[in-house]
Amino acid sequence: MYGTDDFFDFTQPLRSMNDCSVRAGHLFERSGCIMEILKKYLDRTEFSSYEDFKKNFRINVPGDFDYARDIVDARADAEPDSLALMYCSDDGKEIPFSFADISELSKRAASYLKEMGIGKRDRVMTLLRRRYEYWIIAIALHRLGAIIVPASIQLTQKDISYRINSAGVKALIALNDDFVNKQISDIKSLCPGLESIIYVGDEKKEGYAFFSSEYLKCDMLEGYSGLSNDDEMIIYFTSGTSGYPKMAIHDRLYPLGHIVTAGYMQRVKKGRLHLTLADSGWAKFGWGNIYGQWICGAPVLGYDPVRFSSEHLLTIIKKYSPASMCVPPTMYRLLLRDGLDAEHVKSVEWFSTAGEPLAGEINNEFRRITGKYIHEGFGQSEGTPITCGFEWLEIRPSSMGKPSPLYDVAIISPDGSRCRPGQHGEVVIFVGNDSDRKGRVGLLRAYFSDGKYINPTRDGIYHTGDIAYEDEDGYYWYVGRNDDMIKSSGYRIGPFEIESVLNTHPAVKESAIVGCPDPIRGQIICGVIALRSDYKPSDSLTKELQDYVKANTAPYKYPRKIVYTAELPKTTSGKIIRKDLLSRIS
Repeated sequence: MYGTDDFFDFTQPLRSMNDCSVRAGHLFERSGCIMEILKKYLDRTEFSSYEDFKKNFRINVPGDFDYARDIVDARADAEPDSLALMYCSDDGKEIPFSFADISELSKRAASYLKEMGIGKRDRVMTLLRRRYEYWIIAIALHRLGAIIVPASIQLTQKDISYRINSAGVKALIALNDDFVNKQISDIKSLCPGLESIIYVGDEKKEGYAFFSSEYLKCDMLEGYSGLSNDDEMIIYFTSGTSGYPKMAIHDRLYPLGHIVTAGYMQRVKKGRLHLTLADSGWAKFGWGNIYGQWICGAPVLGYDPVRFSSEHLLTIIKKYSPASMCVPPTMYRLLLRDGLDAEHVKSVEWFSTAGEPLAGEINNEFRRITGKYIHEGFGQSEGTPITCGFEWLEIRPSSMGKPSPLYDVAIISPDGSRCRPGQHGEVVIFVGNDSDRKGRVGLLRAYFSDGKYINPTRDGIYHTGDIAYEDEDGYYWYVGRNDDMIKSSGYRIGPFEIESVLNTHPAVKESAIVGCPDPIRGQIICGVIALRSDYKPSDSLTKELQDYVKANTAPYKYPRKIVYTAELPKTTSGKIIRKDLLSRIS
């Protein structure tokens, strides 16, 4: 195993990065263990073209899939010393975990949680940032057949109590953090169904169960949940940009859908570290830090900053040399702003992104500096990547790429017909009556609200609510959310293209575009802009920004009204809350 003679002593540093250094190789240049694991689920792993990939990639759905047994324990049995997780933080912590470590520790954690009264189908919320305990707890809950409900530590008391009550959460596992403590100090009085609060951290929280030391004293829990593929595994609360967040229910096949995420969107490599920077409360953590990566044989670089810093991130990349990296577009923008150069990221062979649209100007600038493009993936908390700039495709900056082979994706008009090239429509997934689930592995099983399960499809179609168009070559291009579309003087206008232009102006730190009521045009385009520190609002700057948009996109898309704000309102996952912007426009 990795670490010291006593691997329970998590205060000791890694002996040597040589311990987890494996030569760079193609994604599926794998050991026999990894190939055997993949052969259980994939007939083929290599493809000659996107067309070959789209036509012939298939996930063979087993009758009884258990992620803890079939992936974590299988890896631990076959390659016990293989690195699973390299945890590190800005305060100097550096803790490696092998698959044998993760297997054993999660069995002890499962025993501990069982003693705390957690069992099959119980819902357990986590507020853990990116602490290494999250990986151990998640696998332990999967063993028990309990349902994990990840949440961001940025949530306030109102957010947390809403989620606990909506999901019927039985236990809360929280980081011992000043902000978190303040939010949950009175949470039981607001959540009558919440039975226990368990703390995680470097210091014990007096008066509460303390997971981080107590679980290590437990015996290992052997055996597995015995649940079916259709049972619930994980619940994500969606972003809630236009209302209260919805609960997206994923079944126990969800990890298999992320073979596409890790293997073909992020292009992870066996034995080479992969970095996805995301709070454990976000679906993007599941995309990039635990499921597909371990199935495909890549260890995870679990970097746990308290707050984002370009300097710290680049230091981590240089020190640990990940081979692949996936961070949100905002972080790429900040890295460029803060002086990124090719030397900083020379180990990274494949860059990807998801979570929000990536402006073409950012991608072009990134390639100019590093020599590599960022490959964009499009998806939602409800599923795995729907489209992506896969390796066989020419990168067209700002494009979403082409559809994943997991799903039957199309763009349709309001009347249900397929859109012709260039015509705006909604991105949908046709799922039909696929009773064996092969056509919807990774896609949510249901929504849950007011104690009721809600079918996420209508007439065999899953509606994403996202508007895009397809070009003559089959590439998809993002326009905006269906409820964000602006209808002005007969035009349907998506905010993203205008925001992408504004964000390249030197005065603009961030921007958001919304439609404002207008008696003549129906709506007019309004811009809400946060300026960089060395710029001040003025009439001349407003005129300059309007002319800038006119010069760089269709003139009818320019914002007829611009207001300035210090910060844009956002969800905890960093998405702009557009419904809150109208109140700022007088």
